[in-house]
Parts: sequence; structure tokens; C-alpha cells
Amino acid sequence: MSAPLLVLALVGFPTLALLAARHLKPVAWVGPVVVCYAFGILLGNVPGAHVDARLSLSVSEAAVPLAIPLLLFSTDVRRWLRLARPTLVSFGLACVSAMVGAAAVGLVLKDGSDEWWKMSGMLVGVYTGGTANMNAIGLALRVREETLILLNTADIVVGAVYLLFLVTGAQRVARLFLEPFPRATGWDEVEEEGGAAQPLARRAWGMARAFLLAALLVGASVGTSLLVFRSVEGPLVLLLLTSLSLAASFVPAVRALDGAYALGDYALLVFCVAVGTLADASRLGDAGPFVFVFTAAVVGVSVALHFGLAALFRIDADTALITSTATIFGPPFIAPVARALGNRELVVSGLTTGLMGYAVGTYLGLAVAWLLRP
Repeated sequence: MSAPLLVLALVGFPTLALLAARHLKPVAWVGPVVVCYAFGILLGNVPGAHVDARLSLSVSEAAVPLAIPLLLFSTDVRRWLRLARPTLVSFGLACVSAMVGAAAVGLVLKDGSDEWWKMSGMLVGVYTGGTANMNAIGLALRVREETLILLNTADIVVGAVYLLFLVTGAQRVARLFLEPFPRATGWDEVEEEGGAAQPLARRAWGMARAFLLAALLVGASVGTSLLVFRSVEGPLVLLLLTSLSLAASFVPAVRALDGAYALGDYALLVFCVAVGTLADASRLGDAGPFVFVFTAAVVGVSVALHFGLAALFRIDADTALITSTATIFGPPFIAPVARALGNRELVVSGLTTGLMGYAVGTYLGLAVAWLLRP
């Protein structure tokens, strides 16, 4: 496959996935992330179709650093700091639980892979922040491509099981040992907000400015690394990039850029396609079961620990559930879970803590990986 055609497939397919998710129920059910991974894996394993692994790797390594600032520009740090105490406490407990759970599982199962400590750090990133954090940590720690693919795939499968629990019986189970949410207003009382869409030209101009600012911050982070170490040090670049992006989010004009978050989400879908093409089916079989067991164990231990601590700190059931959603799944899943819980008051705090999870996920994941490093 020629380089221009491969780049077109990597960058263009997410558009088709997003359109299909709007109009086709099966695609909407599995989600564009799964579709992009599947397409990338299929593209990389079609007999006779040679995919340039170096080009795919370059695209994947460019997509994540661009996604991080685009996702963080809309973070309102001041508003987050003013959230009610239970939400802040529950969010902190969820982060601590993810760190302890990933570290404990890693130490128990470390004989299964030489990259166990990297996997622990990446799972802390995704279960306090999101996919961008996990993949950024993986790139920073130079994890092998097959481990990166398997961990992303395992996260999707295990996450789907937990999400099904959240939108079905989670509230009833949580209320067996956690207090009910005080004075919940319900969901049906709210008129659905369907405000007029932004004009296309304004949204395009906002996306262009957001992209240029994100590229500038990436360049500044890379340039600083080159200036200090005369090489591109992944961890330093990502930490600088996260810090600069959060600093930029304090500027109202940056926070109000139209389409920045959507563009960051699109960059993640490009990453999904690109990294999927790196999956060599002949190399995935042996490591697969271990990675899935590892991921499932981290989720199980982290969630159990979070809800145990929530009971100890007298956090109500709905707040514990929405902060668990925010850390494990991120902002896109807040509204569906809040609707399932019948509590519209959870939406703002869930979205805000989800965005803050993006901010702290890289720091926490790298910290756990470095602490566990043999």
C-alpha cells in the first residue's frame, strides 16, 4: 500500500466511523473506537496488503500528543476546585484505588510479562484519565506494539462489561451499602438541551485555532526536551505538554474554542486506526490471555477498593458511581450513566472530574510505572 493511500486511510476512516455511528445502530452500539481499532487490525492483516509499520507508528505517535491539549483546553480548573466535597473526595478515592489496584495486580502477576510495570502504569492512566493518557504513557515508556494493542483491546472488552453493569443494576447494588443521593432531582424533569448548532464556518475556524495552539504547545514541549537533553524524552514531553495545556485552559478564549474537544477526540480515533495496523495477528495469540486477565483484575480490584473506601468516607451511591464512570470511561459516558441513574445533578460534576482525570492521568500513571520499575 502506498504511503499517501495509507495516510488517507488512517486519517480519513474515523470520519466514516463517526458518520456510521450516527446512522447505523450496530455501529452506534459498539462505538467508533471499536470500529476504528477493528478496521486498523483488518487493514494490517489483509493478505498481500503491505502496510508501512514505520509510517503507522509515526502517525500514532503524532496523534496522541495532539489529542492531549485539545482535550484539556476545555477544562475549567477553577470550577472543578469549587465542586462539592463528596465529589472531590470520591474522585480522589477513585484515583487512589486505581493506583493501588494496578500496582497490586502488577506485583502479583509480574511473572507473566517483562512489561508488567508498564502495563500497570498504562492502566492507571486509562482508569484515572482516558485512552489518551494510557497511550501517551505507553509511548513514553516505549511499550511493545503488541502489548499496546492488546491492552487497548482488553480495556474495550472489560470496560464494556462494567458499563453494562453501570447502566443496569449498579445503583441498586451500590445502595445496599452506600447512602442514597440527597435530594436527587431526577432526569425526566429536565428539558433536553438541543440548542442550535454552531455555524460551520465558526466551528471550522475554532478547530483551526485549537489545532495550531495544540501544535505550538507540542513544539514547545519537544523543543524544551531537545534543549535540555538534546533528545526527545517522552516522559518529559508529555508532562510539559499536560502542564502547558492546563495553563492554557485558564485563558477563557482558549477554553471557549469551538470544536477543540471534538478535534481531540478525532485525533484519538486516528490513533486507534494507526495502532490497529501494527497488530500482527500471528504475534498476539500468546500474550492475549495474560493481558486480558491482567486488565480485568485491575478493574475488579480498583472498583471494589473505590466503593469500599466510598462506604468508609460516607460517599453516596450516585456520586461514587458517577466518579467511577468519570475515571474509567471519561466525559463521553457521563450523560448516559447519569440518565440511567435518574439524576441530572451528576452531569456537571461528572464531566468536570472526567476532564480533570485527563489532566492527572499521565502524571499518576507514569509515577506508578516508575515506582514499580524493576
